[in-house]
Amino acid sequence: MTLPLSIVVPAYNEGARLGKSLRAIVTYLNDSVPESELIVVDDGSTDNTAAMARAELANSGNVHTSIISYQSNLGKGRAVRLGLLASRGEIALFTDADLSTPISETPKLIDPIVAGDSDLTFGSRALDRNLIGVHQPWRREQGGRIFNLAVRLATGLPFWDTQCGFKAFRMNTCRPIIEGATIDRFGFDVELLYVAHRAGLRLREVPVRWDHAEGSKVNVASDSLKMLSEVGRIRQQARRGVYDRAIKGAHDTQS
Repeated sequence: MTLPLSIVVPAYNEGARLGKSLRAIVTYLNDSVPESELIVVDDGSTDNTAAMARAELANSGNVHTSIISYQSNLGKGRAVRLGLLASRGEIALFTDADLSTPISETPKLIDPIVAGDSDLTFGSRALDRNLIGVHQPWRREQGGRIFNLAVRLATGLPFWDTQCGFKAFRMNTCRPIIEGATIDRFGFDVELLYVAHRAGLRLREVPVRWDHAEGSKVNVASDSLKMLSEVGRIRQQARRGVYDRAIKGAHDTQS
């Protein structure tokens, strides 16, 4: 059964704050997108993330819900891909478990896809910084700017914020891209956007409201280096033709 919208929430040790986020998403979907879907991907959590999700989703109204859970921590990128590929929505959106971007911003991403103007839309903190309520610590915010500049230089992507955890996909077009992706950790966003851009899909960077939430799993120093290494890996794989099949598959859906 195809549904109008799926929302995917990757979660790793999010038991303390996941309940509030899931309640907000379920309320939004019941009010705004009846007969939609919510998928929680428990990425090998060692706390009560899965139990919390099951308890919160026991009474979800008209929202179809499911929980994907496994024992090993495979990385946010893998969790997002598993959730997207399991989704039944014509459009699938993934959001961070802390809802740093409020779920009420969803129409900004799905409306251009519904209108037929875009294939992949993604939230941006860089296009209108007046929409940022609570900023990240200065060091982390500057690190993010430097990383995105490095991404632009290394990949040629014309975007200013590839890392915001709020992205939506026209699934019949983007599924080959998601299936062909390989990056399991924090560089996965860049890979998806890069391959989609290479395939000629219609990408749109959208300014969204955003508030920093404490409890991030990102270490500014070590993870920034890992992400830059992953960007280099993406370029190498592109040169070796690793993404050629995904690019062709996505291109064929547009024909």
